Amino acid sequence: MKLATSLVAVKKITSSKLRSIFADDELEQAARLILDSEGVINPIVVRRTSLQSYEVVDGDFEYFAAVRAREIDPRKGEMIGVFIIESENEETLTKQVKLFRKSKALIAKNISVSSDGIESPLINTESRFINTESRMTNLESRFENRTIELQTEFRLEIKNINDRLKEIENRIPKPMEPLEALNTLSLSELTSKLRRVGINIKIIEKIISERNNGKFKSFSNVVDRIKGLGDKTMLKIIDSFAEGSV
Repeated sequence: MKLATSLVAVKKITSSKLRSIFADDELEQAARLILDSEGVINPIVVRRTSLQSYEVVDGDFEYFAAVRAREIDPRKGEMIGVFIIESENEETLTKQVKLFRKSKALIAKNISVSSDGIESPLINTESRFINTESRMTNLESRFENRTIELQTEFRLEIKNINDRLKEIENRIPKPMEPLEALNTLSLSELTSKLRRVGINIKIIEKIISERNNGKFKSFSNVVDRIKGLGDKTMLKIIDSFAEGSV
């Protein structure tokens, strides 16, 4: 007995399984492939239930794909290739169906296990990536906080330096104007400073004496009131005060 496929009208075939157990998009894709190739590469195995009717024994997905193909194009999808289990080949074909079903189930199980094996490293990799990302975020946060702390410390240190500089500046005696020095320095200080620039003691005594009569209003007033104090000597005093040597 030679095994051969037979063309059977799709509408004469039924299935004990529900169409809804298969994904619509997969059935749609398979149906269009059936129409494009004008047949199925894996013929359906059917059992005759009457003279003109058949029931699917194996290949329910292919059958429902053929049903969908007939819905899309009734003419091209009218017939489908099948293996018909007859009385003379029933035992052989039934054994094949059982064996092939067992093989399919084993392959599906192996694929599932393999997929789990692949998925696990992927999950671990993703977990490590998330952990790394979390650590990076933590480091960035710590770096940012430390940067803010350093900036605060730097500003505080600058303020302390400025405060110390101001304190030092306040301790440094402010320069005194020559005219103010002539009017306000003590007798000993004024005498010492004027002697250092070579002013005659008699001129110094006259300056002190006149100062007691009233403050000098200007340098010309000093020259007018102190006899013997010429312009050159007055300029010498002014220059010495300005240079800070008196």
